[in-house]
Amino acid sequence: LSLAEWLPAVRFFSAKDLPPEPPETPEPGHAPMNQLPVPTDIRLRRTSRVLTVVFAGGESFDLPFEYLRVHSPSAEVQGHGPGQGVLVTGKEQVGITGVEPVGRYAVRLVFDDGHASGLYTWRILHELGSQQRHKWQAYLDALAAAGIQRQA
Repeated sequence: LSLAEWLPAVRFFSAKDLPPEPPETPEPGHAPMNQLPVPTDIRLRRTSRVLTVVFAGGESFDLPFEYLRVHSPSAEVQGHGPGQGVLVTGKEQVGITGVEPVGRYAVRLVFDDGHASGLYTWRILHELGSQQRHKWQAYLDALAAAGIQRQA
């Protein structure tokens, strides 16, 4: 199933199709399940190295490949618990070779450095888009604190 064939199915998927929100309070910065953002279009732009994600509410985000790689939701990057994340460096020129659908809730991004273990759920993609400026600045600050400079 190609992404082009798969995306129309996403357009007809609604947050109503999800299980009810668990009774516990969602994590800070996360929308409740019944407010889950659903993408209507995902476009891989290899030349500009940007993944464009358009959500049903009209929000559109251009997410650079490097940004997606250094903020991968994988355990390799985030760790297995609080405070275990790692600072990923040297990904300025990373590419994405594939976007694979995972059910109706996520995509797996396949990076040309071999990394492919993170599942980018709709919630995570929306969060990365809506908080891009803050998250990118925090990453640059962490690099500076570690004495690491990005290669432009």
